[in-house]
Amino acid sequence: MNSGNPGANLPALRDHNAALVLDLLRTATVAGAGRREGEGVSRQELAARTGLTPQAVSKIVARLTGQGLVAEAGRSASTGGKPRTLLRLVRQARYAVGLHLDRDELTVVLADLAGEAVAERVTPFDLGAGPGAVLEAVAARVREVTCDVPGAERALLGAGVAAPGPLDHAAGVLGRVTGFPGWDGFALADALAGRLGLPVAVDKDTNAAALRVPAAGAGPQSFAYLHVGSGLGAGLVLDGALYRGPRTGAGEFGHQTLELDGPRCACGRRGCLEALCLAALADGDTARAARLLAVGAANLVALLDIDRVVLGGRAVTPAFRDEVAAALARETAPGAVRVARECAGARTIAEGAAWLVLAPVFGRRRFGF
Repeated sequence: MNSGNPGANLPALRDHNAALVLDLLRTATVAGAGRREGEGVSRQELAARTGLTPQAVSKIVARLTGQGLVAEAGRSASTGGKPRTLLRLVRQARYAVGLHLDRDELTVVLADLAGEAVAERVTPFDLGAGPGAVLEAVAARVREVTCDVPGAERALLGAGVAAPGPLDHAAGVLGRVTGFPGWDGFALADALAGRLGLPVAVDKDTNAAALRVPAAGAGPQSFAYLHVGSGLGAGLVLDGALYRGPRTGAGEFGHQTLELDGPRCACGRRGCLEALCLAALADGDTARAARLLAVGAANLVALLDIDRVVLGGRAVTPAFRDEVAAALARETAPGAVRVARECAGARTIAEGAAWLVLAPVFGRRRFGF
């Protein structure tokens, strides 16, 4: 797996201004900003938007072009003057691997420099098989997904891992995963880096998903991503920043107590939202599951003053989302919060894990926006 170059090291990563230019190219030519994908942006516009001098922008662009990260995208339409050369991000210049380690399913994506998945593997998985078997399975799937794209192995920046919490995201160490105590204290980032020969970043699955939720309008965002799958958790974005808490403990949404004498949860407590909601779904009682989820979400709204909820996970269908939206409307003040019409896609978490690796390329914090 290791090509002898642990991570496709970029001198640009150490240059704030170069990263700023790259990020503008990414958002302008890939994410839209009123343009068609691949349309490009001129050096003059880059200078205006970054505050850098045209000479500084030209030097940065020349260096990034030499590294294969930027290429010309044609000329702008003439408005009477000389047409300007347009530039674009070369999406295939570098790649990152994103992994979602769910309790019973493994998703691996290969993401291009723009953060979009270009190859994917989804396979049954047993997190309870133990670290040795899990690392072997992960390494095998990473090799497969990388081989799907010619040249990707030599251009890999690293691998991002989204795993069930609790965990220490800075150290890459797992905590006592509900139902899987054998992972408590396991240094996943170091162990996987040794297997892959690549830098590895680790975060909670719900946090990774929150990184891929589209913005709703301009300005800082405040929302909760609620994941309903083999477990129940939340990724919290407050005033435009992902909130993890000092021990990555924020977002343990499923383990708020709703019934003091309720059924025993896998975490050892009674009456947890996760145990109640997943039991209702298993019984086919989606109406009850939606009500329970809405009560938990209403608690978040009251505590954090968020105004948007995004649902994701295998259990979330458009019909279930609508049930949750209706129940949440009854639990909160009129107009206080809305459930986003879009449901986060099946590979949202894995793509978010890849973004943990890609963020520094664009001058973004490694574990944030």
